[in-house]
Amino acid sequence: MNLCVRMWLLLLALHTLTLAAVARRDTRNVLFIVADDLRTSLGCYGDTVVKSPNIDQLASKSQVFLHAYAQQAVCAPSRTSMLTSRRPDTTRLYDFKSYWRVHSGNYTTLPQYFKSRGYRTMSVGKVFHPGIASNYSDDYPYSWSIPAYHPASFQYEKKKMCKGEDGKLHANLLCAVNVTEQPGGTLPDLESTDEAVRLLKSSANDAVPFFLAVGFHKPHIPFRIPQEYLRLYPIEQMTLAPDPDVPKLLPPVAYNPWTDVRKRDDVQKLNISFPYGPVPKDFQLRIRQHYYAAVSYMDAQVGRLLSTLDELGLTDDTLVVFTSDHGWSLGEHGEWAKYSNFEVTTRVPLIFYIPGVTTHRDGLGESAFPFIDVLTQSEYSFKNDKVIRNMVELVDVFPTVSYMAGLRAPAPCADVSFQEELCTEGVNLAYTFRHRERGKNEEAISFSQYPRPADTPQENSDLPDLEDIKVMGYSLRSWDYRYTLWLGFNPKRFQVNVSDVHAGELYMLADDPGEDNNTYSDSDHSEVMKKMASLPHVSLYAEPVQSLPDVPDQLSHAALLTQRLHHRVQLLEEIYKKGEGERQSVRVTAPAAGVRHTTVWKFCRLPRRDI
Repeated sequence: MNLCVRMWLLLLALHTLTLAAVARRDTRNVLFIVADDLRTSLGCYGDTVVKSPNIDQLASKSQVFLHAYAQQAVCAPSRTSMLTSRRPDTTRLYDFKSYWRVHSGNYTTLPQYFKSRGYRTMSVGKVFHPGIASNYSDDYPYSWSIPAYHPASFQYEKKKMCKGEDGKLHANLLCAVNVTEQPGGTLPDLESTDEAVRLLKSSANDAVPFFLAVGFHKPHIPFRIPQEYLRLYPIEQMTLAPDPDVPKLLPPVAYNPWTDVRKRDDVQKLNISFPYGPVPKDFQLRIRQHYYAAVSYMDAQVGRLLSTLDELGLTDDTLVVFTSDHGWSLGEHGEWAKYSNFEVTTRVPLIFYIPGVTTHRDGLGESAFPFIDVLTQSEYSFKNDKVIRNMVELVDVFPTVSYMAGLRAPAPCADVSFQEELCTEGVNLAYTFRHRERGKNEEAISFSQYPRPADTPQENSDLPDLEDIKVMGYSLRSWDYRYTLWLGFNPKRFQVNVSDVHAGELYMLADDPGEDNNTYSDSDHSEVMKKMASLPHVSLYAEPVQSLPDVPDQLSHAALLTQRLHHRVQLLEEIYKKGEGERQSVRVTAPAAGVRHTTVWKFCRLPRRDI
């Protein structure tokens, strides 16, 4: 080989290495952390009871979205919606029993997008909902570079592992344990953290950027947690929910009877009447105690991950996202679960740590996230400097993470996006990191929804199968109101009947932050519909409206919100009618299930909200 050829090869190699280095520098690693059933019971969200020092420390160096909302308050639909950036009416997943690539469309996921851009993508714990909803593979190999990891000890989660007062093992709701006595001497979230730490260490010096998603199982029930965390919350210091009774004007269709909680051995012993029978007050206190203890236990695992980033020198190169799939009722409205459209179940934490954007470190040896052991360190204090108060949604996560990590954000979906594999029904929130929030954006609205099998509570009201859904509750959350309409729903056609109003809810949040006083009535609804006719049409695709009609009274505001909701539903009906009888084929390769082809009805997403 002559000298010229050697020099040319050397220059080519140097050029390739330079491009790789530039690419590595211009993109950030991503650590994506998802908790299960975590409401905004965190210190950084103003909860004065909970002890969550590691997440609070993360929040102090991050941008915190104070009003982020899930699109449906149950695991599989919410996670699929967030990770595809498509709403439940697009994924057509309202239960746990279908895989969106087969059932709806071959939609690109957040980790799949990063994988296609050269990232090594890895999943630990509960990220996608396991089972049918993710093709029994956590959507591998589409979304992940390697098979997803699930902790072996999770197989015991629903078994009789809780020692009762009789000395026997039970499948209890309240299940604080001695970890050394558990199978393998461990618990699922401990195992997941160990595996995530191992993957971080193996990726630290890799030239390829990583996307590591870690899903913690807690504070999901049962509360099988290390018993030492209970001592952080002495039972004599626990209090009941401020509104523990079922609101008198709550439509029966809006109530969830928390069937999964009722099935636990210790709850069955209480002989609580179905569906509205109250939990004894002493047991309510214990549920709240165990939930908070589960949050602190999960917080410790987050602390272990973040301190590992520090130890490996990855803090300045890694974007960290912390969120949850939905919230959980802790006795509010007489409910003990998710499965509703209330604030406590739809609102979630959403925290973005972006090195060089949300924080700037001065000292080279400074540790950004030293581990805080809440069991031994009781004194700590953090302040949130960067908060966003306007409404955002979990469908906004995909485009925002992509853009802030250094990739191009997916384009907004068209009205009919059934065949579009990559687009977003959310909003890229990058602008919130660049510009100071100017105050209330009256146009910022979040949308959530929940299905029901009937107008009154049934055994399957919490999680009806698709074929059993008869009513869909669409809920709009603005700055001042939560407005929900329960509309007739055809599960075979995925069609909403906008004229078939089963019930409504209207909560004036300034005077009723707990959503206990429903001011909706049938007569008000008639008046609202009249006012709608006089309001200018508001497009859900337009830029923020600068001049809104002067609507000082609650009915006029409700009319404006109703107009938005009806506009969404009417668009669904129009597109369905336009495509009725027309079938489209989507070719999907699903290796784990061997699925090669499916035929699906033409359908569309619910339009995205204004921003």
